[in-house]
Amino acid sequence: MAVEGIQVRIPGLIAGADLSAKQFYAVKLSAAFTVVACAATTDIPIGILQNDPTSGQEATVCCFGVTKVNSDAALAVGDLIGSSADGQLAAYVNGTDTTKYVIGQVIQASTAAAGYASAFINISFGRAA
Repeated sequence: MAVEGIQVRIPGLIAGADLSAKQFYAVKLSAAFTVVACAATTDIPIGILQNDPTSGQEATVCCFGVTKVNSDAALAVGDLIGSSADGQLAAYVNGTDTTKYVIGQVIQASTAAAGYASAFINISFGRAA
């Protein structure tokens, strides 16, 4: 079972679209203080969505700390992760996936797509793998 821990969250963000089905997905800025789900592997995530807002509602986003993440495929402990093409989290290989942004590391595995893993997220680490 995925777990969460102490987090730093970004204050004042709102959903720029219906994110009610995107809890624990990677989100990106779309305008000032506005987030939408990541929609490409090359998007630069600002964090992991913690709630399920509809458009215009407050979006709670973890930018640092331990959070659940919705996995694009099975994730193993130690995997470096970033956004998949739909905002779920995917494993990337440092030095190979150089156009994708690594934003964390898996600390508890998920066993299948759309499963939940636990990850340490550090957006300041977000850089091309």
